[in-house]
Amino acid sequence: MAEEHSANAAAAETEPLQEEPVDDGSMSLTKHLEELRTRIIRSLQAIAVGSAISYFYIEQIIEYLTKPAGKLYYMQPAEAFFTYLKVAILSGFLLALPVVFYHVWRFFLPALTRKERAVLAILVPISVLLFFLGLAFSFYLVLPIGIKFFIGFTTDNLQALFSIEKYFDFLITFVLPFGFVFELPLIITILGKMGIVTSEFLKKYQGIVIFSTFVIGAVVTPPDVISQCMLAVPMIALYEVGYFVVKYILRK
Repeated sequence: MAEEHSANAAAAETEPLQEEPVDDGSMSLTKHLEELRTRIIRSLQAIAVGSAISYFYIEQIIEYLTKPAGKLYYMQPAEAFFTYLKVAILSGFLLALPVVFYHVWRFFLPALTRKERAVLAILVPISVLLFFLGLAFSFYLVLPIGIKFFIGFTTDNLQALFSIEKYFDFLITFVLPFGFVFELPLIITILGKMGIVTSEFLKKYQGIVIFSTFVIGAVVTPPDVISQCMLAVPMIALYEVGYFVVKYILRK
């Protein structure tokens, strides 16, 4: 029995050892790409659901969005249909925006520390809220003034006939910038946290920023002083909010 055991042990020693699989990082990269694909698909699904819901209520949405301009026209047979489709997709994206931001946050979550996760969990909802506040500010306060300004060129021989496609192109290019402008304090806060900007830097270039806001207001908004100020003043106020956060909260 002892001889048999010794023979088995000797045979085991002479057998070649099986090599363990080497982790060269390809498996983790594959899982990372699969996670990215899953997040993108789920975000697109959320946008598709939001677009379907928006298209179901498209008549009400169009009626609501066209109130500042009044009666609209379409010049080509398919113009109204494709405009409805464009509005439905954009509305669906806005409805799904919290879900999209959530999946972006979840994708980067494993690579973050506990402190960074807590900060990002606060920043993501704030960024969404600021974006929608910018859209609401533009649509309810600035857009009616801009439409009124352009309609002011109407005479007995010159009537304003807005096509539905051109109106919504104008609406999108006019309203969306305000959504991104309202992200300014969040951007300044992130840059301050990263040490890229300080309160001294922000104070030093305060005058240039004030001048630039009025230039941007003149380019983005209709060429009248009221619309220009209605974009420039909030930008200045948001810049000051970012300055306050960097100086008194971040202590930078």
